[in-house]
Amino acid sequence: MYTNVSSSVLLSLAPLGISDSNIYPAFLFGTVTYLLIMFFNLLVLAAIVVSKKLHKPMFILLFNLPINDMMGATACFPHLVYSVVTQDRLISQPACITQAFLIHFYGTGNFLILSSMAYDRYVAICCPLRYNAVMTPQNLIKIIASIWVITFSIIVTLILLLARFKMCRTQVVGLFCNNPSLLKLVCDDIRVNNYYGLVIMCLIQGGALSIIIYTYVQIIRTCVMTNHPDARRKALQTCGSHLVVFLLLQCNTLITLIAHRIESASPYMRRVLGVSVVIFPPFFDPIIYGLKITELKQSIKGFLRRGVVSIKG
Repeated sequence: MYTNVSSSVLLSLAPLGISDSNIYPAFLFGTVTYLLIMFFNLLVLAAIVVSKKLHKPMFILLFNLPINDMMGATACFPHLVYSVVTQDRLISQPACITQAFLIHFYGTGNFLILSSMAYDRYVAICCPLRYNAVMTPQNLIKIIASIWVITFSIIVTLILLLARFKMCRTQVVGLFCNNPSLLKLVCDDIRVNNYYGLVIMCLIQGGALSIIIYTYVQIIRTCVMTNHPDARRKALQTCGSHLVVFLLLQCNTLITLIAHRIESASPYMRRVLGVSVVIFPPFFDPIIYGLKITELKQSIKGFLRRGVVSIKG
C-alpha cells in the first residue's frame, strides 16, 4: 500500500566535490551566471513590453520564453549557490519535490513555447495572406493559455504519481531534484511512473521535433521559391535563431534523460548534463534572439539608451 511522502525526512543531494580553495570562486561563478541569466531575460521582456513595434504575435509568443527560462534557473541556482557556500546538501522532501516540479515545468514549457513559435513563423512565411486571420488576438490567447495549461497538467500528474510513494532511500544522485533521481529513492514498483515518463517524453519532444521538421521544411521550400532576396534573408535569419535554440534544448534534454535511464552511465556525466539543462538554454536563449533578430536587437539597444539617458538625467 502506498503512503504519502513524509515531510520530516531530509534528502541528501549529490556532493558538489568542490575543494575549500575553490568554494568562493565557485560561489562567484554561480552567482554571476544566475544574475546574468536574470538580466538578459528581463532585458528581452522589457524590450518587448516597451517597444510597440514588437507587440506582434511572434514577439508575444517569445515573451513567454524568458519567463519560463527564469523560472527554470530560479528553481536550481539559488539553492545550488547556497550549497556551494555552506556545503550543506540537505533538502526537505517537499522542497525537493517542488524543485523537481519547477524543473520539469520549465523543460516541458520550453518545448511547447518553441513549437508554437515555429507554427507562427510557418504561417507568417508560408501563408502570409492568411496570417492576420490565423494569428488573431483571440487565437494567440488560446495558444498561450494552452501552453501553460497543458504543461501544468502534465507535470502535476508526473509529480502526483511520484508523491504517492514512500521513499526508502535519502541519497539523491543528482545535483538538484528531478523526477528520474527521485524515482531512484523508491523501493516500490515504479513501472507506471516510467511508462508515463516515456510516453510524455515521446509526445512532448517527439511532437515538438515533428512540428519543427515539418514547418522548417515548408519554410525552406517557400524561401527557395521566393523572388525576394531580402524577405528570404530575413525569414532564414529569424528561423535560424529559433532552430539553434530548439536544437540546444532538444539535444541537451534528450541526452540527460537517456543518461538517467542507463545504469552504466557515469554519475558525474549525469550531474553535468543535468545542470547544463538549466544553464545553457536560459543563458543563451536571450543572447541568440537578441543578437539575431534585428527588430528585437534594435529595441534592446533603444531601451538601454533610454535607461542610460534617464540615469544621467
